[in-house]
This record gives sequence, C-alpha cells and structure tokens, in this order.
Amino acid sequence: MAYPSKCSPSFRPGRAWKAAPRAAAASLTAAALVFTGIPLAHANPGTAPGQSGKAELKRQVENLDRAPVAVLTDQGVTLGWRMLGLDKDSIGFHVIRDGVQLTEEPIRNTTTYVDPAGTATSRYVIKTVGNGNGQDKLSAEFTPLAQNFLSIKLDKPADGVSKDGKPYTYTANDATVADLDGDGSYEIIQLWNPSNAQDNSKSGFTGNVYVDAYKMDGTKLWRIDLGHNIRAGAHYTQMLAYDFDGDGKAEVSMKTADGTKDGAGTVIGDPAADYRNSGGYVLSGPEFLTVFNGATGTIMDTVPYDPPRGNVSSWGDGYGNRVDRFLAGVAYLDGEKPSMMFSRGYYTRAVLVTYDLVDGKLVKRWTFDSDVSGAEYKGQGNHNLSVADVDQDGKDEFVFGSMTIDDDGKALYNTKLGHGDAIHTSDFDPSRPGLEVFAVHESMSQSGNRGATFRDAATGEVIWSIPALRDTGRGAAGDIDPRYAGAEGWAVGGDASWNSPRGQLMSAKGELIAEKIPAANFLAWWDGDLLREIVDHDFDAAAGVGVPTISKWNWETESSDRLMTITGARTNNHTKGNPSLQADLLGDWREELAFPSSDSTELRIYTSTSPTEVRLRTLMHDTVYRTAVARENVAYNQPPHPGFFLGEGMETPAAPSVKYAGTDK
Repeated sequence: MAYPSKCSPSFRPGRAWKAAPRAAAASLTAAALVFTGIPLAHANPGTAPGQSGKAELKRQVENLDRAPVAVLTDQGVTLGWRMLGLDKDSIGFHVIRDGVQLTEEPIRNTTTYVDPAGTATSRYVIKTVGNGNGQDKLSAEFTPLAQNFLSIKLDKPADGVSKDGKPYTYTANDATVADLDGDGSYEIIQLWNPSNAQDNSKSGFTGNVYVDAYKMDGTKLWRIDLGHNIRAGAHYTQMLAYDFDGDGKAEVSMKTADGTKDGAGTVIGDPAADYRNSGGYVLSGPEFLTVFNGATGTIMDTVPYDPPRGNVSSWGDGYGNRVDRFLAGVAYLDGEKPSMMFSRGYYTRAVLVTYDLVDGKLVKRWTFDSDVSGAEYKGQGNHNLSVADVDQDGKDEFVFGSMTIDDDGKALYNTKLGHGDAIHTSDFDPSRPGLEVFAVHESMSQSGNRGATFRDAATGEVIWSIPALRDTGRGAAGDIDPRYAGAEGWAVGGDASWNSPRGQLMSAKGELIAEKIPAANFLAWWDGDLLREIVDHDFDAAAGVGVPTISKWNWETESSDRLMTITGARTNNHTKGNPSLQADLLGDWREELAFPSSDSTELRIYTSTSPTEVRLRTLMHDTVYRTAVARENVAYNQPPHPGFFLGEGMETPAAPSVKYAGTDK
C-alpha cells in the first residue's frame, strides 16, 4: 500500500501508519506513481477517462492551457501545472525562473515543483518538451500568489427591497466554469442569491437572481438579470456552461422568463409582466429556456421551456412546490458532442428534455416523460443527478436518481428505490466491470428501509446497502481508507438524524468498516497522496454561515483530522455547507475549492501547496468528471467524480479518446 507522503499535511513523524496490503497484485504506491496514459491490464476496460466504450469515438473537450500556478510558502515557491488529455506519454517539463532554466532534465514524474530560492518577485515560465507536432511551447509568464488562493474580485449587486416591502442583500452563491472566450483559460460563472431566497416548499417574495461572468484576473465580462419572474432558490436556476457547438467558446444556458435581461440589456418577453402571486410563487405566465453567448452574455436563442407547468396540482401539490423542481446536465449522447438536458419534476411526474445547439439554435433531441413511459418511473428522481456512459456503448446516460435514462431517451432501468438527496457515480469498485452508483434514499417504504445503496450503474442491481429507519439525507463515496480495495461509501444509518456522525462506513465489497463516519458532504483530492479528503464546514448557527474545513479521515481513531480551516471564507447553502465550485482549475490534477469571502466581495480559489509525486492528466479532460463539474451547481450540490477509479492501489487509467474543440487536434 502507499503510505502518506512526507510532503503531505497528513504525515506526522513518529506516527505508526499501518494498513493491510491491497488485494490487487498490481497495486502502485503513491511515492512512485506516474500516470502517463500507458494502459495496464485495466480491470475496467471501457471506462477510461473521457470515453467509455467505442475507441473510434472522440469526445470534444476544451482546448486548455497549462494553468500554471505558483504559491509563496515557507519552503520557497511551490509550482504546479496541467498535463493535458492529448499530451504524449513522453512529455516532460522544464521550470524557468527569471529567464534561467532551473531543471537540468525534464520533469516527467510529476507536474509540481518546489523552488527553494523562489521569492515573491520571481517570474516563472513552464516549458513543454517531448510533445511533438509543434506542441513544445512556453507557458505564459506567472508570478507567485502571496497566499494559497487566487482572489477574483466580485461586483456585488446592490441591496434591494422586495415586493412586500422587506429589505434584502446579496451573497455569492454557486458557480460553474467554462472557457467562454476560447483563450484556453477558464472563466467563472457566478450566481448571486438574495438573502430572501426560498426553498420551493416555503412562500415569500424574493429578490432578482443575477448571473455574472468573470475572468480569472477579475475582469467582469457580463451580468444577466433573470428578472422578478424567476424565483430565487436552490431548485429554480440551474446553470449549464459548456461548449455545445464546438467552436472553442462555451455557451451558458438556463431557464428564463418575461423580464430576463441579457448581458447587453436586451429583455426577453414583456418587461412589465409580473406573474408573482400573493405567496411569491410564479405559477403562471410563459417560461423559457435561453442559451447565451458565453463571451458577451447576449441571447443566442430562446425557446419555450419544456415541459410546461400545465396544471400545477398535477405535479403533486397545488401551491407550487413540486412543479418547480428543476435539474440540468450535460451529456455526450452521440458519444462525441455535448448535448444539454433540462428537466422538471422528480417527486411525482419526471420529464427530461435534451437539446443540441446547431447553428446557434436549440434543436430538441428527445423527451422522456414518466406520464408516457409508465407510472413506475414517477417519483424516482433525486435533488441531483449523475452523467456517465454506464452501459459502455460510448454514449452517456442520465443517472436520474433511482432510475437511469439511456442516451436515446428511453429508460435503461428502474430500481424503484424512490427519491433521495445525494448520488455519486464512478468506478468505485475497480475489481468489478463498469461503474457503480452510491445513493441515499428518503422513502423507507420504497427503499425497503435501506438508507443507502451501492448498485451496478449499468443494470441497477443492488450490491449492498446500509439499513435505516428514516430519511437518510447525507451519503458520500470515495477512497478514504487504504486498508480496503476501491472506494468506501458511508451514510447515516439506523434512526440517526441526517447530520449524525453515527452511521455505517462500508468497503466497496460491502464490508462494515466502522459505525462512525466522516462528514457526508464534499470530497476533494487535496494533499499529495491518492486518498480523498473530507470537505465540510464548522457551522455557526447563530450567524447562519459555515467556515470551510478540509480534513483527512483517520482510520485508526475513526475520526477526522483537521488539515485546514479556511478563515475569511464561507460555505454556501446553509447546512449543506458546500463550496461555490470544486474542480481541477489550476496547476496539477488535484482539485481547487472556490469559496466566497465572508463579505462576498471576492471569490477565493484555494489550491493545494503540498507537492505530489503522482502525475495524472487534468481531470477536466475526463468527461465523466467534466460533466459532473457542469452539473455540480444543480440543486443540492454534489462533488464531481472521474470515470475511472482514482485512489490507493489504482491502475494506470487509459489516455482519453478526445479532441480539442475549435481545433483539428
């Protein structure tokens, strides 16, 4: 097995780190693991990053730059940069500081470097060598950050007064990311929520929802005002940012209404129309789906939102809770180009509608409607979803809670386990073919008193489960214990409350490891080893905010060891305590965590300063991970997972079968 590296914050001299060896004979240690894309005897063929299935299909991905980052630390300057999806296995890198090459030989075993002599004024360049085809290039020059986060200044909207005369303020909420202008660097798409945002189950007037776009240097590109006919709350506005037409520049799509104003001030529909009822709900008037130009925020196309709300009570209640439950996702339905999906309903009727962007216009691909497909498909959706090629035919499916919808819009299977709050999909058990799904369940009568299940993603077969007597609102999956092969899954069990530390921690094979569990919230690859860290918050109930935390699960004490408390920032969405965004945004393959500052005047993108001896291609060129980042902001946020097993004892993932958008590569 791989013990924690001495460069990892989790390593403490003198501590006895002990663990049983992995079952897999091909286990690799983190200290010597170099992922070059050379496929080994892969236990899960067909689930390679970026493509699962037919080798001839090449998925369109972003043409990214190296995203180099440097941070001033006590050890000097720590640097990191990307290895890209189409990089040759032989690629190497030189580090240049102030015009002087620091590396005698190209770096081929990592994408990090520590410069002990680096200072705050040092100027760095990363030189690529051995990539061929004219791709040996110099990165842009960059200088060290003074702290372990990149600060993006935000334009906080002005306070307002609601229709019923109550004042409200704004906070930066969820975010997503895409290359909006085609320069190879990501832009941030930031959603602003008013302080009177509401859950669908609660009445009340809300302020307008705003969506901004910012470059990494803080340049504001545009602001979209969704208007007073779009209610504010976690279930109303789902943002998709992706390059849907393949021109190398991403678009942004979301639900709109009369009064929505684009980045140039153009208004959709009737700007004077006001459909809010006495409870603050919007249950009449036209609804639209709009795709915006990512670089300018201007309208490209607007179509009626499908399905229409129709009779509100036909969705399960008469006051507007269930009718306005929206989800969205990105999927490669033809195996090569991304399509968008917007849905309505999951407690009762569920409808998914997919679109392609063709010549700037939204073209409907297919519709799945539980009213048409059968009553057994009602009530199976989650507050979130996963996207992956679960049947290994090269095309993506929507893991829509307890059922899965095939790439052609027909049901692939239905477990009939009912609604739930959290779902995770990846290759959690690499000894089994294909992917697995770990999900929690709300209805004990539907799930058979199973609070969480671990199932085969292709067939829906339940492999093991965690028992419960009540709604299980939290569950997570990831490799946090090196003594057991594959990933672990955990959830609150028995009759414990949703946020209890009492539950069951299970191995990928269904072995009970412990009845104490870490926080079942977000997970991130943060320190230098292959285990995933626990991302949560210290919740201040009086202030109603959470202070972000990063911890490592200690399998010996069955408790979490704090690695970092992120002061000066806050988490989003009350008790859920999630980052605005988690993704592989800067530097090497590990993930960055984006949190708003306490006063929402900046978005802080935190990056690890721990060197790592693991080399992986950027996770953003694995399309299971990339589409998971695209849907991360949707409803109840869930962390992204790649389409291959990433953890202790992992085998080398195959190179992704991808092509860069807007290029001939």
